[in-house]
Amino acid sequence: MNLDAISLNILAPAFVAGLLVLATHVPLGQQVLQRGIVFIDLAVAQIAALGVIVADLIGWEAQGWAVQVAALLAALSGALLLTWTEKRWPEVQEALIGAIFVLAASAGILLLANNPHGGEHLKDLLAGQILWVSFNQLLPVAILTTLILLIWFRFKAQLGHASFYLLFALAVTASVQLLGVYLVFSSLIMPALAVRNWPPPLRLKAAYVIGALAYASGLLLSSIFDLPSGAVIVWNLAVLGILANLARWFFKRVFNFST
Repeated sequence: MNLDAISLNILAPAFVAGLLVLATHVPLGQQVLQRGIVFIDLAVAQIAALGVIVADLIGWEAQGWAVQVAALLAALSGALLLTWTEKRWPEVQEALIGAIFVLAASAGILLLANNPHGGEHLKDLLAGQILWVSFNQLLPVAILTTLILLIWFRFKAQLGHASFYLLFALAVTASVQLLGVYLVFSSLIMPALAVRNWPPPLRLKAAYVIGALAYASGLLLSSIFDLPSGAVIVWNLAVLGILANLARWFFKRVFNFST
């Protein structure tokens, strides 16, 4: 245990990055559960990561706009493909999403097979490097997040399948390079899963609270115990989701609360 390892200069931008991802992924995650396409985030995130790998092989700067465009184009292509498969084969859409994820992941492994730093690069794309995030990186993400939220909460009822997938691709592209595939998927699914049986008026707020607490506590614990931040946050999302439901059950049982 090392309390001296806690540094707000490192943890503050990482926490803000988590909040920005949660801002879009919590409501999108609830829609994903409702549509029954749970693995869409993994698939689109992996396709976006594949775009990053291709851009890296070409020699584009890791933090440059060209890489962002490559990731976005890859994610949008994946979103359009999933839109087409949902129309063509809706009864096996979940299976197709899983197959596309595996294909994109395998393609990334093949492309990095002869790269001496391929293993480390692949690990960063999957597990993320949230502690290396800076406030300079977050400004364009904050602008995109605001745009996505405005579209979502203003035109949610009018969004069709294609619009949903495209909006989803934008959100994933902005988040996967900050947090990695695993943490992006967990941010989408775990808060939504934790509150799926809660009363509708409480679901969104409770999911946001669970997600924010998981990121805050996960970053602190990973710094104190020198553990990978992404993995700790993933486990905190799961544990806090379980604890929130246990607490709700306890208060309903003991105090006969209706919520």
